[in-house]
Amino acid sequence: MESRSFTYCAICSFPPEYCEFSGKFKKCKEWLEKAHPDLFQRLYSEESLTAATADMSLETKEKVEREIQKMQAKEANKAEKEMKRMMASKVIIKRVERSKRKHVIEISGLEVFGIDLKKLSKKFSSSFATGASVTKNPEGKEEIVVQGDVGDEVEDLISEMLEENGLDAVKIERTEVKPKKKGTS
Repeated sequence: MESRSFTYCAICSFPPEYCEFSGKFKKCKEWLEKAHPDLFQRLYSEESLTAATADMSLETKEKVEREIQKMQAKEANKAEKEMKRMMASKVIIKRVERSKRKHVIEISGLEVFGIDLKKLSKKFSSSFATGASVTKNPEGKEEIVVQGDVGDEVEDLISEMLEENGLDAVKIERTEVKPKKKGTS
């Protein structure tokens, strides 16, 4: 029995022939050109595009060109909005006092940047030799809770990680939450 191998796009997970329908066509083409230059030439070279449009009428070609331009403009606007949304959001690091001299650090706002919170909590756990877990906060969003007073180290690690991803303009806000004192009655 003959085995076949199929190529799927690393950006949109479609076959490369269908990347244009994913909404991420520009990124898909860049990936395909780097990862599979022979397939890129077969699909998107000038010769293959002229051969594919050779039997189309002039009006149809113009219509297809307009549709492609619309789709590319839509894709660019979507990417721009996503980047603005990322830059407008902020990472919140809360230092919460538990009892006596015990503290935990709650980190929220990272899910907007596409960061895997479980992997990051494991990294915190191993880096700081302490417990770290992913929990849901009262608003229903996921946050990372790190045991111990390691707020400065967490902030350094997060800012370093955001800089690596080109998001160095993201604000990191630190707050402190103290328990309410029990009144004497």
